[in-house]
Amino acid sequence: MNCPQMDYFMNESVSDVVFVIDGHRIPAIRILLALNSYVFRVMLFGDFVESKEKEILITGTTVDAFKAMIFYLYTKKLEFLDNEDMELIAEVYRLADRYQLEALTKAVEEYLKEIQVTAENLPQISRIAFMFEMKELRSDLMIFIENNVHEILGLHYNKSNDIPEETEEMITESNSLKKTSRNWHFFRKLKLCSNLLSLNMSSYHEMSTIFDNNNQIFVNNLKCFEFRCDLRADMKRFEIFVENNTSLETFRLKSISNADQKSKFLNATTFGQIRLIHNTSKCCAKQVPISRFDKDSYIPYEKLQNNLKVVKKRLNRPLTLSEKILYSHLDDPNNQDIIRGQSYLRLRPDRVGMQDALAQMVMFQFIASGLSNIAVPATIHCDHLIEAQIDGVKDLARAIDINKEVYSFLSTAAAKYGVGFWKPGSGIIHQIILENYAFPGVLLVGTDSHTVNGGGLGGLCIGVGGADAVDVLADIPWELKCPNVIGVHLTGRLSGWTSPKDVILKVTDILTVKGGTGAIVEYFGPGVDSISCTGMGTICNMGAEVGATTSVFPYNSRMRDYLKATNRKEIADYADQTPELLSADSGAKYDHVIEINLSELEPHVNGPFTPDLSHPISKLAQNAKSNDYPIDLKVGLIGSCTNSSYEDMSRSVSIAKQAMKHGLKSKSIFTVTPGSEQIRATIERDGQAEQFRQFGAVVLANACGPCIGQWDRQDVKKGVKNSIISSFNRNFTARNDTNPATHHFLASPELVTALSIAGRLDFNPLWLLDWPRLPFFKFDLLGRPLLNGSAPKLNPLLCMVGGGSVPSHVTITVSPTSDRLQLLTPFNKWDGKDLTDMVVLIKVKGKCTTDHISYAGPWLKYRGHLDNISNNMFIGAINAENNEANKVKNQLTDAWSPVPETARHYKANGVNWVAVGEDNYGEGSSREHAALEPRHLGGRAIIVKSFARIHETNLKKQGVLPFTFSDPKDYDKIQPTDRISLLELKSLSPGKSVKCELKHKDGSKDVIELKHTLNDLQIQWFKAGSALNRMAELKK
Repeated sequence: MNCPQMDYFMNESVSDVVFVIDGHRIPAIRILLALNSYVFRVMLFGDFVESKEKEILITGTTVDAFKAMIFYLYTKKLEFLDNEDMELIAEVYRLADRYQLEALTKAVEEYLKEIQVTAENLPQISRIAFMFEMKELRSDLMIFIENNVHEILGLHYNKSNDIPEETEEMITESNSLKKTSRNWHFFRKLKLCSNLLSLNMSSYHEMSTIFDNNNQIFVNNLKCFEFRCDLRADMKRFEIFVENNTSLETFRLKSISNADQKSKFLNATTFGQIRLIHNTSKCCAKQVPISRFDKDSYIPYEKLQNNLKVVKKRLNRPLTLSEKILYSHLDDPNNQDIIRGQSYLRLRPDRVGMQDALAQMVMFQFIASGLSNIAVPATIHCDHLIEAQIDGVKDLARAIDINKEVYSFLSTAAAKYGVGFWKPGSGIIHQIILENYAFPGVLLVGTDSHTVNGGGLGGLCIGVGGADAVDVLADIPWELKCPNVIGVHLTGRLSGWTSPKDVILKVTDILTVKGGTGAIVEYFGPGVDSISCTGMGTICNMGAEVGATTSVFPYNSRMRDYLKATNRKEIADYADQTPELLSADSGAKYDHVIEINLSELEPHVNGPFTPDLSHPISKLAQNAKSNDYPIDLKVGLIGSCTNSSYEDMSRSVSIAKQAMKHGLKSKSIFTVTPGSEQIRATIERDGQAEQFRQFGAVVLANACGPCIGQWDRQDVKKGVKNSIISSFNRNFTARNDTNPATHHFLASPELVTALSIAGRLDFNPLWLLDWPRLPFFKFDLLGRPLLNGSAPKLNPLLCMVGGGSVPSHVTITVSPTSDRLQLLTPFNKWDGKDLTDMVVLIKVKGKCTTDHISYAGPWLKYRGHLDNISNNMFIGAINAENNEANKVKNQLTDAWSPVPETARHYKANGVNWVAVGEDNYGEGSSREHAALEPRHLGGRAIIVKSFARIHETNLKKQGVLPFTFSDPKDYDKIQPTDRISLLELKSLSPGKSVKCELKHKDGSKDVIELKHTLNDLQIQWFKAGSALNRMAELKK
């Protein structure tokens, strides 16, 4: 049988109970594991139980008997509890609350009220109070703490007991502890404070108390000490304090009364090598390298804090975390107009990241700028051009061979301009950035929409087009429309099968693929701390699928642990000293708040064909059947930039090992894509890679591979309807294997692994498994491990080279006969006239992503050759005239032909054209080729109902006018045979609509209004022909 199961904490006195029904003996443990949710929804009543020691005789109907068994187990669980065993109570309450068993919930709450709270059971009870947000119980516990703080601290901390953070938080909130300075004697014993990194004292008396106990300070890892009153003359005590606290780096004083005292203090701080900050933060800025590869570039926390002070004084309101990071990077914080959703911010990012497919155009544009060196640290990552075909080793060797011209160009250009170069096989850009370059508070731009992955480490990492990256590299302020802020309030805790991936799958369900457009998604709340740093990265990564500018989490201990695990402890220490920059202000306002209780969140599977079509795992089988999805799963794929961390690999391999223990392997074809060479080397060292191979998996190269369509799939012919499941981020039609009939579903790596074992969509791995001729068993998930120990030594042939220094002897050559690389030719300037009688190249019907406009997959090899790659323009878009892809009518010849061929014919005959589309046009990848190709082939304007953010910006950068209908219904007025004129363009200005004349084939006309978001600078780009042209004009 296949029965839904739930995890239970079993009390020994219940686990060996046996139920007897009609002569059949059924172990209680079997019943507990086979509980079905509908049982919890019925009223538990009646006395059907006759107890005979460990055998329970059940009488009555089958349904009543089943109810009686559950009733017995629950009542006995409660009966057997003592004050030291609260985990079981928590589990009972969680299930009762989840399945709306009000009677049982109330019974548990009443039971808790009757328990006599003591110092001994306080940790267990406080954990439950926090877990289930029991405000009344928390209030009662606070009263108990106020009255018994010394007993509590003496019991737990004199014995060095390890108690939950929830209890410590309540103790540190205690008023009695704050008001009485003698409580420092107890306060010093708190584990929370032994790890305290910043301490603020407001009186000399308080400061004196901490020097007692043989002059030993109790906060061993203290980094920053702030004293807001006169130090007086007791320097001997302070010198001992400095000597005992070698970790201290910053000592802030509100005032120093005289020169002699100041001199003594300076001597003391010099002795301890402490940075003195006296009245201002401008003294002796600390120099922590921005990464281990950028020794001469430093984290600018003090500059950011100074900028933030200016902005906060101007705005005079609490700020969200994303606002703090963004506004602290303003080019001109004193004068920048700041209005959410309206202002265009001019920003100074800290660094740039580029993947190889788009880096080619970035470097061509930078070469055209005539500059000799980059203005900020930058890296190129070779991850997009490696096709998954056989296995990681062979695929990498093949990619290096067939892409050697491109790799040579990128490495040479990188060396010439001081850009770091990560070789093919080193890993996926976003995982490498998380491991090496992202840091709390960073503002980083990258030429890939999933750059947002870095938000998992507390920074704003934003996907941009290549022209935006060039601006930053050229020391030009980067422009971004001031985003709104969507808050996601997380409560509860992740547990069991629920993973970070399920959080973002739920958010995409709520916001849809366009709900985050023009906004930053900011996560906050007590649930955040139950998510690992790489898990936060997963959530931020898929924020791109809701159209968000980026996503971000507040800095916390999980990020600190990850920084330490990736050999960046110095950055973690510095971040610990800067809490005001790295978390939202109390009372900060969000434009919209989403509530998610992680304790109630069910594992999800999203798809097919769009990432926002969500199915809770309990409903997947039913939904698959009702929608006629192919039930058999042909392929399971884990990894990609979204889920390729050590944690992801470990949880997935735990499922595979359990299956193999029972004689099972993956029924589906199964692939594993490590996110980086560090991850690959670690899972090889720790055995996971070999276990995956034994499971039947193919371990692919450290690259994007199937996620972006770099997949030589052979098991299903094109056009055959089939289903696959992956831990990737995007599942648009034909994206992964060029087959429009492939139904692609998204899930967590562990869920992908489990479903691949069954090879079916209608399998729920949360159930018990009753496989034919195999033992009755269930899957158990291990925890969420961080990198296991220190990272292994990496293959030097794959690691980064260059960066920073600029050798003068490097020259760049591009063959004029190359079919992979092509130097750019500037686009023509606008001639100052209205754009009249333009033809409609294509009126797109339905979804039009950047994949529809410029396919990836086999076309990636032409990303450095604009003319060649333009042969894929709009080949995936559906023509509204005939409901077909890549087939439009040439308005000059009346012949039907492919879209690129038709566009080239118009260009050759001097005829400008427009394209027309619907909502969220250009969603998906940041690829600027989707803007470059239309411009190259004669496109002058794109008219749609709404745009995705990055693509709209990319169009502006290339001199293509992006317009939206003032009335979305006007989309229906445009016919494929119309001639379109954009009038009065000489008066084009911000906020002013543009008149558009439609000349229909029958001689009639319509005039409609078009809106735009062009500002003065962007209008200059249009007039100059492109942003790059405008840059060249300004240099003259």
